[in-house]
Amino acid sequence: MNVTSKGQVTIPIEMRERLGILPNTRVEFRLRGQEIVLRKVESDRRRGREIVGRLRGRGSSKLSTDEILRLTRGD
Repeated sequence: MNVTSKGQVTIPIEMRERLGILPNTRVEFRLRGQEIVLRKVESDRRRGREIVGRLRGRGSSKLSTDEILRLTRGD
C-alpha cells in the first residue's frame, strides 16, 4: 500500500466493515512507538441534542404547524 502525495491511504474494506467505518466516520491516529494506530472515534450524540436545544423556541413565525406544513408541501 502506498501513501499519496496528500498523505492519504486506503483502509482495506475488510477492516472498514469489521469496525463499521463508513464515509464521514471520525477516526483518530496515535503514535505507539514506531507504529501509527488508527482508531474509530465513537460519535458524540450529545452534540446534536445541544444544537437542537439551542434552536428550540427560536421560531418567530405566527403560523400554526398545519399552515407551515401546507406551505412546505405546496398545498
